[in-house]
Amino acid sequence: MKFTVDQNLCIGCEACEGISPEVFTFPNDKSQVKLDPVPPSLQESALKAEANCPVEAISHTS
Repeated sequence: MKFTVDQNLCIGCEACEGISPEVFTFPNDKSQVKLDPVPPSLQESALKAEANCPVEAISHTS
């Protein structure tokens, strides 16, 4: 699964990193995906981070 963060929507709240720190990072006040693709063992936490993004900046493709 491939995850992306829309940099224009991201508000830098760091909720995704709090939920899935293995997948998301904040190098410059905006979220970025560390792994491409996200391995199956981390997909559940990445999907939870996507669902909890307050501005819906995270999306994924299979």
